[in-house]
Amino acid sequence: MRRWCHAARVPGLKGRLLDAISSWWVITHGHRHPRIIEAIKRQADELDQVIFAGFTHQPAEDLARALIGIAPRGLAHVFYSDSGSTAVEVALKMALGFWKNQNKPRTRIIALEHAYHGDTVGTMSAGARGVYNAAYDPLLFDVVRLPFPQAGREQQTLDMLKAAAPDAAALIVEPLILGAGGMFLYPPEVLRALAIICRRNGALFIADEVMTGFGRTGSLFACQRAGVVPDLICLSKGLTGGFLPLAATVCRDELYQAFLGGGFDRAFAHGHSFTANPLGCAAALASLDLIEAPETASRIKAIERRHRAWIQRLADHPHLRRPRALGTIAAVDLDTEELGYGAAVAPRLKAFFLDRGLLIRPLGPVIYLLPPLCISDQQLDRAYQAIEEAALALRDTSP
Repeated sequence: MRRWCHAARVPGLKGRLLDAISSWWVITHGHRHPRIIEAIKRQADELDQVIFAGFTHQPAEDLARALIGIAPRGLAHVFYSDSGSTAVEVALKMALGFWKNQNKPRTRIIALEHAYHGDTVGTMSAGARGVYNAAYDPLLFDVVRLPFPQAGREQQTLDMLKAAAPDAAALIVEPLILGAGGMFLYPPEVLRALAIICRRNGALFIADEVMTGFGRTGSLFACQRAGVVPDLICLSKGLTGGFLPLAATVCRDELYQAFLGGGFDRAFAHGHSFTANPLGCAAALASLDLIEAPETASRIKAIERRHRAWIQRLADHPHLRRPRALGTIAAVDLDTEELGYGAAVAPRLKAFFLDRGLLIRPLGPVIYLLPPLCISDQQLDRAYQAIEEAALALRDTSP
């Protein structure tokens, strides 16, 4: 299994690059895993692409059965698309269509503060507003924004959901950890309480597991750590092991049935040219085989142990704040007054790490590690040592 990727098109970089963030969280098992390569080659010899409207093929059917088999119990139908953004967009449209087809006036979406769900119009609407989507504000719809359930403020979040849920179409959350918004953690009991409130008030519960799925939080899906079964779950990124774009929105049977019967105006009219691409499905099936292998669970536990050892050490660092970890994900904040994704220190940090042969791409002053599962303890140590060095070298954010 190869643990390295070649760093083409990185000016001035020599040697090899350790990918400590899974190339934006998609590389599950390591770059160029031979079993996934072989699965794609075999499929390319049989069928490369076919329209998925009125047609089907074996890899798509096998993958749908596999996803239903590992998803939280009760999720029974798979809708394919091609990215995390489209998986979430599909879920939002399903939620709104579900209520419309029942002639019930529920159109409001609820989301968490700091959330990120994608870059399409619907997903930007559900995500946090800021400089990166301000230009598109006229296109975005309003949502109910719950305060992030940080320690000591959990009840405020739950109370606001109780008030909004009775007439809401759905709540969408990134379970247990918000990704691009800053790697914010919240406990399983809060996630469970959010789901219970939705269930009691009829609002649908959408779990955006685009980042957290496939072992990233220590369990196969983050929802499982809280004993939560969502109405819809959104999957992408690591689904194919990072080899090809593919996404899936998996829903309960009740939602599926809501779009059947009657005329076309009742149907779920949504499609993509490369929906269920056979090569992507073949890659995903090979990746799922690797996920279910016993050694994968061992690797996830080993990475989490290493993270926690370093998190304990970084707690005493004079220029780092809030070290935290969940499963294979770890993050720490550089102690600086400049906050947010656009903080000037971010490109300086990125350049610092690249100069040391590390692909680490901070979220503003938030430095995080989300490595492929094949990373060794020695490679993780190297990444953490660079983080310590960067904190000393770049604590001053001036250019």
